[in-house]
Amino acid sequence: MVLAKGNKNGYVREACSVTRYQDLCVHSLAQFSNTAGTSPSKWARAGVSVTIGEVKKVRAYLAQLKRNGGFIGRNRAALSDCAEVFDDALDELHRSLDVLRKLSKTTFSTQMGDLNTWISAALTDEDTCLDGFSFQVQDNNNNNNHNNNKKKQIKLLQRRVQNVSYITSNALALVNKLATTGIESFVDQDKS
Repeated sequence: MVLAKGNKNGYVREACSVTRYQDLCVHSLAQFSNTAGTSPSKWARAGVSVTIGEVKKVRAYLAQLKRNGGFIGRNRAALSDCAEVFDDALDELHRSLDVLRKLSKTTFSTQMGDLNTWISAALTDEDTCLDGFSFQVQDNNNNNNHNNNKKKQIKLLQRRVQNVSYITSNALALVNKLATTGIESFVDQDKS
């Protein structure tokens, strides 16, 4: 199928219409417009793929923070916990992408249930990371440079984690759209 230049943006906007963070969805998935077209399964795969990439970026930032050290007490424990739950989220998202690549008519309903469970678990993992730091920033009212620097690092981490949780939420919405559209929709469209 050859796409008219103007339709490209329409495909991603249509796919993202079911998501909670539509502008972020359109921005992060626009590159898939030509290949995904109107296929719910391709949009779901794209959403999970982008999420994996973003989770890896946050995981790398967590590793950098751990290497640089300087976090003490509760912050150090929160940082370690965050790294661990991001590893879990990455595993759940990889498992989800593997299933999306092997959708089957005979097990579609089970696959959709598994996908919902795993992506929801990844979202919970990300939120758990944020919970560990939620009180840290407010409690660090000491004005010395070290605490201010750590406070900034925690706030930056919170923004990054929040962004990845929005992207994960969008991926879950795209998977749910696939589930409601049904197996027939992707069997016909993915052949073209």
